[in-house]
Amino acid sequence: MHKPSKMYTIAALVLMLSVSVAPAAIAADVYGQQSIPSAGAMAIDILAVRPLGLAATLLGTGLFVVSLPFSALGGNAGEAADALVKTPAEFTFARPLGEYATY
Repeated sequence: MHKPSKMYTIAALVLMLSVSVAPAAIAADVYGQQSIPSAGAMAIDILAVRPLGLAATLLGTGLFVVSLPFSALGGNAGEAADALVKTPAEFTFARPLGEYATY
């Protein structure tokens, strides 16, 4: 028999948590309710969202370095840095755990 790997088990757990937690979090945001994020929202944040944010920060930094000569010539290096590096870095490292509404 085929034994499922740990990666598939973790992916299934993250998917189940996201399906069960996301509607409640979205509803709370839509109706303007200020609430403490649930344990599920925090778990999804730790397991999926933060690693994706880190990848986006690293990718954005690489893209910024590649585009720096062109954005410097165009006079928008600061705007490029904000969009490609600062925003993903703040989303990944400065945002409270499990909170998505402010970003």
